[in-house]
Amino acid sequence: MNEDIQFIIDSTKEAMDGAVRHLEKQFVNIRAGKASPSMLGSVMVDYYGSQTPLSQVANVNTPDGRTISVQPWEKKMLHEIEKAIMIANLGFNPMNNGDLIIINVPPLTEERRRDLAKQAKSEAEDGKIAIRNARKDANNDIKKLDDVSEDVKKDTEQEIQKLTDNYVKKTDELLSVKEKEIMTV
Repeated sequence: MNEDIQFIIDSTKEAMDGAVRHLEKQFVNIRAGKASPSMLGSVMVDYYGSQTPLSQVANVNTPDGRTISVQPWEKKMLHEIEKAIMIANLGFNPMNNGDLIIINVPPLTEERRRDLAKQAKSEAEDGKIAIRNARKDANNDIKKLDDVSEDVKKDTEQEIQKLTDNYVKKTDELLSVKEKEIMTV
């Protein structure tokens, strides 16, 4: 097989893999009712004058499915961490018991579950668009090749289409798993 064609196929696979990985990361950020340390992943704490991720100033755990506990490495950081969680506007109400911060994760309402499912669908659609864009770029690159016969170009375009179909299917599977997770009470 021509090196140029193999390069196009490999770079298309890489782009489609990237789209799926990005989608998986986005899905982690959509909470599905169970407490998870990643829910506080966006919280930045004022640590001696610089904004620092919460995970670098405290230990974040989930003792059970409805609770997140945050134990700072320095006790005097308790109020800063509590303030940072409030500022992050995640819908949590942190409670400070003097040693650690406890966050009760409220169960999701039916309406909120539907909103999260819509958000997941939207993220999946963005992933599919990225996959289709990779296909379009590959097909354009194939058409630009001069030293390749039309039959080989057609075969390569079909191979790119098969890749696209597989990655779109993978995206749909990820979405159905996430929707099920969100809608499970």
